[in-house]
Amino acid sequence: MQRTIRRRGKAVPRQRKEVDTSTYGGRFAARLRMLREKAGYSVEELAEASGVPRTTIFNWESGISKPLIDDSLLNLAKALEIRVRTLMPDE
Repeated sequence: MQRTIRRRGKAVPRQRKEVDTSTYGGRFAARLRMLREKAGYSVEELAEASGVPRTTIFNWESGISKPLIDDSLLNLAKALEIRVRTLMPDE
């Protein structure tokens, strides 16, 4: 079943975009997903373990938004048992 989102009162199918891994945000998205899967977490499980909202993690992994260095990123790294620097792609 395809998920839908509401736009202007209408339900429309959610579009999954391919993440451009050549950009900083894309490299972060790919790295976060790889580290999450390596740790054996689903998005929901990582959200619960880190205290970062599920939608935020989903948006970061999808490349929809980029993280700010704040407590959310620190909590995420702590839950994955890695350093914040490991999450950040090399520039």
